[in-house]
Amino acid sequence: MTKGKVDALLGIVFGDEGKGKVVDVFTPRYDVVARFAGGPNAGHTIIFEGKKFVLRSIPSGIFDEGKLNIIGNGCVIAPDLFMAEAQELESAGYDLRSRLHISKRAHLILPTHRVLDRAFEAAKGKNAVGTTGKGIGPTYSEKASRTGLRVGDILENFEAKYAALKARHEQQLRDLHYTDYDITEEEQRWLQGVEYMKNFQLTDSEAEINHLLDEGKSVLAEGAQGTMLDIDHGTYPFVSSSSTTTGGVCTGLGVGPNRIGEVFGIFKAYSTRVGAGPFPVELFDETGDRLREIGHEYGAVTGRNRRCGWIDLVALKYAIMVNGVTQLVMMKSDVLDGFDTIRACIAYEKDGQTTTEMPYDTEGWKAVYKDIKGWKQDLTAITSEAQFPQAFSDYIAFLEAELKTPITILSVGPDRAQTIMR
Repeated sequence: MTKGKVDALLGIVFGDEGKGKVVDVFTPRYDVVARFAGGPNAGHTIIFEGKKFVLRSIPSGIFDEGKLNIIGNGCVIAPDLFMAEAQELESAGYDLRSRLHISKRAHLILPTHRVLDRAFEAAKGKNAVGTTGKGIGPTYSEKASRTGLRVGDILENFEAKYAALKARHEQQLRDLHYTDYDITEEEQRWLQGVEYMKNFQLTDSEAEINHLLDEGKSVLAEGAQGTMLDIDHGTYPFVSSSSTTTGGVCTGLGVGPNRIGEVFGIFKAYSTRVGAGPFPVELFDETGDRLREIGHEYGAVTGRNRRCGWIDLVALKYAIMVNGVTQLVMMKSDVLDGFDTIRACIAYEKDGQTTTEMPYDTEGWKAVYKDIKGWKQDLTAITSEAQFPQAFSDYIAFLEAELKTPITILSVGPDRAQTIMR
């Protein structure tokens, strides 16, 4: 029997590219969809048949009956937020308990982790990273320091384990002089969430996935955030707390590198970033505002304004390299429909130096642009490549030549049907 492969779908810039929609479109091709990193700070928006869902921890393959969805060991889970997300889907008619498994090795986000997140950001003052305040960083920090709680811990002697970790957090908060908080109601919902999670199959997901692969099953690994937010390869310290790259698929699901098949790198036809940190292509003018409004660039979870700019080929080349991207997926092409001229960042410049390689620190670097003729035509009703305006085809050809990677899928609107395969 031919062994199955894990294909990865990864955001390859700063996240928010529309991974949820593409996973939803891809799901019929696969037997399993698995999340391998991140937590409820990542919102994956899916729109179909006039309905809109925002998924935070649950894989985006959950809408396809008969497909198994797995939250892998590399993820962090807030039981109260998970419960709210799952109950919303259940009330919409989706049977989660038959199609969603959760790794026992995934770490738990406590209510006090969220307070610590706010306290740490406040202590940094003007050097704050701009986190979502969801407790992600403190949870991954405790994972690294070997003091965290995992999903499997809820099955035995949990009350004592929880009380001990909560007490440690409370002492940390006193040390930070951050004592003006009240988690009473939040903690009640959190503990209800813990009980709710016991209704799901809590598994040794790495063994489960490898057994499925041995049976010839196919797995789609759903990424969160993007490469430039990776803890190792991103714009540190303005990054997430997990491995968002292909390497994170191996560690976050427990699969060997030889199990990896295709690596789909997903990006927008322009650039966005949420939170603080360097962003060489950021536009502070009317064009940036226009991109934000047309593209509805507001966080799916936080509602925060996204910083907007032209496409950054320096960042994309870097991400393609570190991920081993084999195919590219370009999202939100239609947002650029009305522009006479489209710009692409082909290099960075600073103090008289120019580079086309990602620098160690991108602070202070300015974008060097190439101007490209816009297509000035509505793409949203297009259903095949044969209908592409010539200028749009030229833009795609330019990107493929620069990135040396084929763009095989394009999105021309938010609905799952507005997806063109090349």
